[in-house]
Amino acid sequence: MYQYWNPEMETLPRRELEAWQLRQLKTMVSYALRTPFYQDRLPKAGIKSEADIKSLEDLKQIPFTTKQDLRVGFPYGFLSIPKDEVIRLHASSGTTGTPTTIYFNREDIRRWTGFVARCIYGTGCNATDVFQNMITYGLFTGGLGFHAGAEEVGMLVIPSGVGNTTRQFKLMQDFGTTVLHATPSFLLHVESKMREEGVSRESIKLKRAFAGAEPYSEDTRRRIEELLHIDVYNSYGLSEMNGPGVAFECQGKDGLHIWEDGYIAEIVNPDTLEPARDGEIGELVLTILCREATPILRYRTRDLSAFYTEPCSCGRTHRRIHRITGRTDDMLIINGVNLFPSQIEEVIMSIKEVGNNYLIVIEKDGMLDRLTVKTEVGPDIFMDDTRPLNALREKIRRTLQSSITINPRVELHESGSLPVSEGKAKRVQDNRPRNV
Repeated sequence: MYQYWNPEMETLPRRELEAWQLRQLKTMVSYALRTPFYQDRLPKAGIKSEADIKSLEDLKQIPFTTKQDLRVGFPYGFLSIPKDEVIRLHASSGTTGTPTTIYFNREDIRRWTGFVARCIYGTGCNATDVFQNMITYGLFTGGLGFHAGAEEVGMLVIPSGVGNTTRQFKLMQDFGTTVLHATPSFLLHVESKMREEGVSRESIKLKRAFAGAEPYSEDTRRRIEELLHIDVYNSYGLSEMNGPGVAFECQGKDGLHIWEDGYIAEIVNPDTLEPARDGEIGELVLTILCREATPILRYRTRDLSAFYTEPCSCGRTHRRIHRITGRTDDMLIINGVNLFPSQIEEVIMSIKEVGNNYLIVIEKDGMLDRLTVKTEVGPDIFMDDTRPLNALREKIRRTLQSSITINPRVELHESGSLPVSEGKAKRVQDNRPRNV
């Protein structure tokens, strides 16, 4: 049932895998000490050479690295090799400040491609598949990262990018697309547009989709699978750790395997920064082991997850993490209650009458916060029939209040009427004054 891209490495006994990690960690420390940032940071922590790393426990001597550190180090503070050996860079959008920039040499690209190929192949794909990459290309890592990995597997790759669903459907029909890569919100949008444009499911050959780039709930995954009649696999990556290929679901679809020959994963309490207990949700911290040009040690991802404690049925020895439930910096505080947007998504996507798109709006009402959840209704709900609409609105309100302990306002909107993001979905609109 299960297929492996690199069977020896994917099933390596834990002791050998940890020995591999230690060797790679020493190498990464040696590269890090060539960068302006770590030349200053590591000696202050008592690490002056790779010889100071004698066991994986010594990783804890290394201070955490943050996104702010990467911004302060822009543009070349984390570069460990001569610029004439760099063949590519990727960067964050920089919409909230200085971008974070990552550099690659030729070997870095080769390794990254191998990890993405491992992810793709591990879901059951092979060279007979046609892969349509409906994600942003350019400085964003998701486009080129998946593109190269799919080519490595031998798939026919269609670099369609985001948007223009009419053209996306034509490509699917003309070339027999079997696998998609997109954000979960865009996959839901695709299903809505199929109905709107009269594209029959029988006219396309889709079997699988890879969804990532934004947190989403298990109910959203099930909804996409049921609406499009495909298998959806959860993908995890971040540009600071190359991009896609950090962790992925296998065919068992029971957690995401962190590829521990490329990354050391820790989960810490985001408040105390002490290690979380196995199975306890905390902040994921990653150290890259597979990139020479930009070594990053103990990076605080801000993503919230937990380790699985039991082995996977697929036989891989690499540890698994739970799907990302949110980010520490995504947490909303509404009238003193801590809330993650994913908690709202989990509720509304479990209600079958609800459509595929929603928006969370927060405003001030006097001295109190007011939470409004705007959601589309399903295509079979008639907006001019007030009684069932009122019943649905009350059902959503009661279910949400029971789950999040906040009594929200609920607005119902016609299917397809709320704005759709072609990239990462913008689910929260916080209109509260900044100085309040």
